Amino acid sequence: MVKSLNSDLMAEYKRPQSEEEFQQNFKQKKPLMNQTEAFVESSRCLFCYDAPCVKACPTHIDIPLFIKQIHTGNTTGAAETIYDSNWMGNACGKVCPTQVLCEGACVHNHAHVKPIEIGRLQNYATRQVIDQEKKLFQKGAPNGKKVAIIGAGPAGISCACELSVLGYEVTIFEAHERPSGLTVYGTAPYKITNEEALSEIEYLQQQLDFQVKYNSAITTREQLQNIESQYDAVFIGVGIGPTASLNVKGEDVKGVTGAVEFIRELRFKKHGMQVPNRVVVLGGGNTAMDAASESARMGAEQVYLAYRRSKEEMGGYSFEYDLALSAGVQGIFNASPREILEQDGYVAGVEFVKTVSQNGRLTEVPDSEFVIECDLVIKATGQAKMAGFLELIPGLTLDASRRIVVNAQTYQTGNPRYFAGGDAVNGGAEVVNGAYEGKMAAQGIHQFFTSHLSPLTSHHG
Repeated sequence: MVKSLNSDLMAEYKRPQSEEEFQQNFKQKKPLMNQTEAFVESSRCLFCYDAPCVKACPTHIDIPLFIKQIHTGNTTGAAETIYDSNWMGNACGKVCPTQVLCEGACVHNHAHVKPIEIGRLQNYATRQVIDQEKKLFQKGAPNGKKVAIIGAGPAGISCACELSVLGYEVTIFEAHERPSGLTVYGTAPYKITNEEALSEIEYLQQQLDFQVKYNSAITTREQLQNIESQYDAVFIGVGIGPTASLNVKGEDVKGVTGAVEFIRELRFKKHGMQVPNRVVVLGGGNTAMDAASESARMGAEQVYLAYRRSKEEMGGYSFEYDLALSAGVQGIFNASPREILEQDGYVAGVEFVKTVSQNGRLTEVPDSEFVIECDLVIKATGQAKMAGFLELIPGLTLDASRRIVVNAQTYQTGNPRYFAGGDAVNGGAEVVNGAYEGKMAAQGIHQFFTSHLSPLTSHHG
């Protein structure tokens, strides 16, 4: 007999009815510091030699240097230090999982002292120059080469900035009407606002003069051939596509959506979006945590985060799970979705079966089915790769996970005129990883033209 699991919980958050109430429910996790806070926090840094925080940063920002610059009142110099290593310095200060990167490596942790708030200090310095429109960069002298970039996410923007400094004429082709990829379209509003994410791109574009063509999806071989005929090299920064299918019965009924699609709609509709009272989120990654936490902050009374494996096997960070719990989310583990139930064409619940993990293999427990009644199902079980598009490019090699295979140093693909970085290469990492790979690919492109390199032996980055 299938049991039904239900609960009479009260919502932790009231439904936001205005922009002000929405902002209250989605308060920034890393609020902007004022001058006094930045001075006091920067004074705590020990300015370590061979600092572990620098090693932990994927873009290797000289963190002790920029913190010292903040402390001595040289905020512009601090921002320049940050941007020298990371073209998405402001966004990364907000959205990076600093707890497991730079702040997680801070030596204060060994003394059981709160680590330096590196992310907030980084955000403080970069916001100063953005808000004051301080000119830090300039486009390099034209070298006669043109590069096309497909995708205006963190990797594409970083590649464009680095190439512009090196003197290339750069055009980005972006499928959406706004830049910044998942920083705008797939990140929870309590991590960064749309305005903050977009203002950094505008700040960089004004100084470096790269062109972005919006609503310009590249979907055919003919479009690619046209690009190849006009540009000397192409950078692929297309990300990893829409939410993947679960392949369960009822997946297509109304009231079932993907997590990235849900987050995107919420970021732009804000309090105008209606989230029902009973929500089930399927998945155990950081995107699942975000979708669950957001549902609760939108006033849903019951939000279940259901994962087919154990809590210890979740891919998401523990601090993200704790944040979801604090919003009123309930976690259910070792529960695999079998069917999405419907009533009158709308989702009515999810039937699960309990699982056990033995030697890494997941097996179902006989006669353990149960149902969670709900009005919305959010799938956060990974994203489909862009294999269909990538197969349009001759010479491109994909690995078994449908990621682009690149040279680890130059990010050159099997097709020597094509370079790639970001989620299409790493399979779905952080914004900071995309920023790093875009910059490294730009240097690889520059090396290709200045050294007249022949195609390199490729392997995965």
